[in-house]
Amino acid sequence: MNTSTSARSSVTEKTTRRYRWRVVDIVVASVIGVAAGVVFWLWGQAWPALDTLLAFTPGLSGLLAGGWLFAGVLGGLIIRKPGAALYTEVVAAVVSMLVGTQWGYTTFIWGLFQGIGAELGFALLLYANWRVLGALVSGALAGIAVAVLDTNFSSVAALAFEARAVYFVAAVVSGIVIAGLLSWVISRALAATGALDRFAIGREVRARGGAEADGA
Repeated sequence: MNTSTSARSSVTEKTTRRYRWRVVDIVVASVIGVAAGVVFWLWGQAWPALDTLLAFTPGLSGLLAGGWLFAGVLGGLIIRKPGAALYTEVVAAVVSMLVGTQWGYTTFIWGLFQGIGAELGFALLLYANWRVLGALVSGALAGIAVAVLDTNFSSVAALAFEARAVYFVAAVVSGIVIAGLLSWVISRALAATGALDRFAIGREVRARGGAEADGA
């Protein structure tokens, strides 16, 4: 009985440590959020021109949505703690809002829901899959979140049903490819430099690189 209780306590303690945020987690998640917020702002500046380029098919501009979704996925992949995806996406949204965007305070609202979508992607996989699948699921749900918002509460809502359907699908695809796949690639590239050695992803990538070198 004592052995069983001790084993359960040990598992609980390990789980708690695994999910507990460290100071370095907060700092790095904040840095990711701030850097992503600047990218969000730049993407917003480029959006009118890019939107015009895609105007030949109404709704195709949904392909641009991923440029505002990657922060949550990237933060989640690197920090690997519950709340990381939501935190980094919201920080990025707030930073871009403070710098100044054409969407004003709604940037925060969009960022909040996009972050929730990204967070749900990792939560559905029980915060246990940090491989490409986890990134793609997180990106897809962030894409669904922004697609729902844009097709109901933005200028996109005024488009015909067919155009809104195109936008919805395009936004989800953008979430999968840009926010999901690209964030996974970026996280691995950062880890390979040694900058993330205090995180599980850094140790995993560096260990794999060392093993491959030994094999060669």
